[in-house]
Amino acid sequence: MKKILAISGSTKLKSTSKFILEIIKTRYSKTLDINIYDEIGLLPHFNPDLEGNLPESIHKLRNLIADSDGILFCTPEYVFSLPGSLKNLIEWNVSTVLFSSKPVGLIVAAASGEKAFESLDLILTTIESTIPNESKLLIQGAKGKVNSNGQIEDEIIISKIDVVISSLISTINDRNRTPTKFG
Repeated sequence: MKKILAISGSTKLKSTSKFILEIIKTRYSKTLDINIYDEIGLLPHFNPDLEGNLPESIHKLRNLIADSDGILFCTPEYVFSLPGSLKNLIEWNVSTVLFSSKPVGLIVAAASGEKAFESLDLILTTIESTIPNESKLLIQGAKGKVNSNGQIEDEIIISKIDVVISSLISTINDRNRTPTKFG
Protein backbone atom coordinates (compact mmCIF):
# COMPACT_ATOMS: atom_id res chain seq x y z
CA MET A 1 0.00 0.00 0.00
CA LYS A 2 1.40 3.40 -1.01
CA LYS A 3 2.16 5.78 1.86
CA ILE A 4 0.88 9.34 1.36
CA LEU A 5 1.66 12.22 3.68
CA ALA A 6 -1.29 14.62 3.47
CA ILE A 7 -0.59 18.20 4.55
CA SER A 8 -3.22 20.83 5.13
CA GLY A 9 -2.02 24.42 4.88
CA SER A 10 -4.62 25.47 7.42
CA THR A 11 -4.18 25.51 11.18
CA LYS A 12 -7.97 25.66 11.76
CA LEU A 13 -9.39 22.55 13.41
CA LYS A 14 -12.40 22.47 11.08
CA SER A 15 -10.94 23.83 7.88
CA THR A 16 -12.26 23.02 4.43
CA SER A 17 -8.77 21.78 3.50
CA LYS A 18 -8.73 19.30 6.39
CA PHE A 19 -12.25 18.13 5.50
CA ILE A 20 -11.11 17.47 1.93
CA LEU A 21 -8.10 15.48 3.14
CA GLU A 22 -10.35 13.45 5.46
CA ILE A 23 -12.70 12.75 2.54
CA ILE A 24 -9.74 11.57 0.44
CA LYS A 25 -8.37 9.44 3.29
CA THR A 26 -11.74 7.71 3.71
CA ARG A 27 -12.38 7.35 -0.02
CA TYR A 28 -8.99 5.71 -0.67
CA SER A 29 -8.54 3.82 2.62
CA LYS A 30 -8.40 0.43 0.86
CA THR A 31 -5.67 1.43 -1.58
CA LEU A 32 -3.61 4.14 0.16
CA ASP A 33 -2.13 4.60 3.61
CA ILE A 34 -2.82 8.31 4.11
CA ASN A 35 -1.32 10.03 7.13
CA ILE A 36 -2.78 13.50 7.69
CA TYR A 37 -0.07 15.68 9.22
CA ASP A 38 -1.70 17.76 11.95
CA GLU A 39 1.26 19.49 13.56
CA ILE A 40 1.81 22.33 11.08
CA GLY A 41 0.82 24.94 13.67
CA LEU A 42 3.38 23.58 16.14
CA LEU A 43 6.42 23.97 13.90
CA PRO A 44 8.93 26.62 15.00
CA HIS A 45 9.59 29.55 12.70
CA PHE A 46 12.09 28.64 10.03
CA ASN A 47 15.62 29.57 11.06
CA PRO A 48 18.50 28.33 8.88
CA ASP A 49 20.90 28.86 11.80
CA LEU A 50 19.29 25.82 13.47
CA GLU A 51 20.20 23.48 10.61
CA GLY A 52 22.97 21.85 12.67
CA ASN A 53 20.76 21.53 15.74
CA LEU A 54 17.26 20.88 14.44
CA PRO A 55 14.23 20.93 16.72
CA GLU A 56 12.66 17.47 17.23
CA SER A 57 9.49 18.54 15.38
CA ILE A 58 11.55 19.21 12.24
CA HIS A 59 13.32 15.84 12.48
CA LYS A 60 9.90 14.19 12.78
CA LEU A 61 8.51 16.13 9.80
CA ARG A 62 11.51 15.33 7.63
CA ASN A 63 11.26 11.63 8.51
CA LEU A 64 7.56 11.62 7.59
CA ILE A 65 8.37 13.18 4.22
CA ALA A 66 11.27 10.79 3.58
CA ASP A 67 9.18 7.74 4.52
CA SER A 68 6.26 8.66 2.26
CA ASP A 69 5.84 7.55 -1.33
CA GLY A 70 4.09 10.82 -2.15
CA ILE A 71 2.84 14.07 -0.65
CA LEU A 72 -0.64 15.52 -0.97
CA PHE A 73 -1.10 19.20 -0.16
CA CYS A 74 -4.50 20.79 0.37
CA THR A 75 -4.46 24.43 1.34
CA PRO A 76 -6.56 27.55 1.52
CA GLU A 77 -5.43 30.91 0.22
CA TYR A 78 -4.72 33.72 2.70
CA VAL A 79 -4.52 37.27 1.37
CA PHE A 80 -3.77 36.08 -2.19
CA SER A 81 -0.93 33.86 -1.02
CA LEU A 82 -0.05 30.68 0.85
CA PRO A 83 -0.73 30.44 4.56
CA GLY A 84 2.44 31.31 6.48
CA SER A 85 2.33 27.96 8.28
CA LEU A 86 2.55 26.06 4.98
CA LYS A 87 5.34 28.27 3.64
CA ASN A 88 7.18 27.70 6.94
CA LEU A 89 6.83 23.91 6.61
CA ILE A 90 8.23 24.00 3.09
CA GLU A 91 11.08 26.35 4.04
CA TRP A 92 12.27 23.88 6.69
CA ASN A 93 12.86 21.43 3.83
CA VAL A 94 14.44 23.64 1.17
CA SER A 95 17.99 22.78 2.28
CA THR A 96 17.23 19.07 1.83
CA VAL A 97 16.50 16.93 -1.21
CA LEU A 98 13.39 15.42 0.37
CA PHE A 99 11.06 16.96 -2.21
CA SER A 100 13.41 16.35 -5.14
CA SER A 101 11.59 13.96 -7.50
CA LYS A 102 8.97 13.30 -4.78
CA PRO A 103 5.53 12.71 -6.36
CA VAL A 104 3.18 15.46 -5.20
CA GLY A 105 -0.53 16.19 -5.49
CA LEU A 106 -1.64 19.77 -5.04
CA ILE A 107 -5.14 20.99 -4.14
CA VAL A 108 -5.96 24.60 -3.37
CA ALA A 109 -9.42 24.96 -1.84
CA ALA A 110 -10.33 28.62 -1.50
CA ALA A 111 -12.75 31.36 -2.49
CA SER A 112 -10.54 32.25 -5.46
CA GLY A 113 -7.23 30.48 -4.85
CA GLU A 114 -5.45 31.40 -8.07
CA LYS A 115 -2.48 33.15 -6.44
CA ALA A 116 -1.94 30.42 -3.81
CA PHE A 117 -2.23 27.79 -6.56
CA GLU A 118 0.39 29.55 -8.71
CA SER A 119 2.66 30.14 -5.71
CA LEU A 120 2.54 26.57 -4.38
CA ASP A 121 3.07 25.15 -7.86
CA LEU A 122 6.09 27.44 -8.40
CA ILE A 123 7.63 26.64 -5.01
CA LEU A 124 7.20 22.88 -5.35
CA THR A 125 8.51 22.92 -8.92
CA THR A 126 11.51 24.98 -7.80
CA ILE A 127 12.40 22.38 -5.14
CA GLU A 128 12.04 19.75 -7.88
CA SER A 129 8.90 17.92 -6.82
CA THR A 130 7.25 15.82 -9.51
CA ILE A 131 3.79 17.31 -10.17
CA PRO A 132 2.07 16.43 -13.45
CA ASN A 133 -0.76 18.78 -14.45
CA GLU A 134 -3.29 16.03 -13.63
CA SER A 135 -2.00 16.09 -10.01
CA LYS A 136 -3.11 19.71 -9.54
CA LEU A 137 -6.59 20.97 -8.65
CA LEU A 138 -7.97 24.39 -7.85
CA ILE A 139 -11.35 24.24 -6.08
CA GLN A 140 -12.83 27.72 -6.19
CA GLY A 141 -15.68 28.57 -3.86
CA ALA A 142 -14.52 25.66 -1.70
CA LYS A 143 -16.55 26.46 1.42
CA GLY A 144 -19.73 26.05 -0.58
CA LYS A 145 -18.57 22.67 -1.89
CA VAL A 146 -18.17 21.02 1.54
CA ASN A 147 -21.41 20.59 3.53
CA SER A 148 -21.87 20.93 7.29
CA ASN A 149 -21.13 17.21 7.72
CA GLY A 150 -17.72 17.64 6.07
CA GLN A 151 -18.80 15.91 2.84
CA ILE A 152 -18.61 16.89 -0.82
CA GLU A 153 -21.84 16.23 -2.68
CA ASP A 154 -20.70 17.73 -5.99
CA GLU A 155 -19.84 14.73 -8.20
CA ILE A 156 -17.78 16.92 -10.55
CA ILE A 157 -15.47 17.92 -7.69
CA ILE A 158 -15.26 14.29 -6.53
CA SER A 159 -14.29 13.19 -10.04
CA LYS A 160 -11.62 15.93 -10.23
CA ILE A 161 -10.21 14.78 -6.88
CA ASP A 162 -10.18 11.21 -8.25
CA VAL A 163 -8.09 12.44 -11.20
CA VAL A 164 -5.57 14.07 -8.83
CA ILE A 165 -5.26 10.93 -6.71
CA SER A 166 -5.05 8.66 -9.75
CA SER A 167 -2.30 10.87 -11.19
CA LEU A 168 -0.43 10.91 -7.87
CA ILE A 169 -0.57 7.09 -7.69
CA SER A 170 0.56 6.80 -11.31
CA THR A 171 3.46 9.19 -10.66
CA ILE A 172 4.51 7.13 -7.63
CA ASN A 173 4.34 3.92 -9.68
CA ASP A 174 6.35 5.50 -12.52
CA ARG A 175 9.00 6.68 -10.04
CA ASN A 176 9.26 3.18 -8.57
CA ARG A 177 9.72 1.66 -12.05
CA THR A 178 12.44 4.12 -13.12
CA PRO A 179 15.85 2.50 -12.72
CA THR A 180 18.45 4.49 -10.82
CA LYS A 181 21.36 5.61 -13.00
CA PHE A 182 24.86 5.69 -11.59
CA GLY A 183 28.03 7.28 -12.90
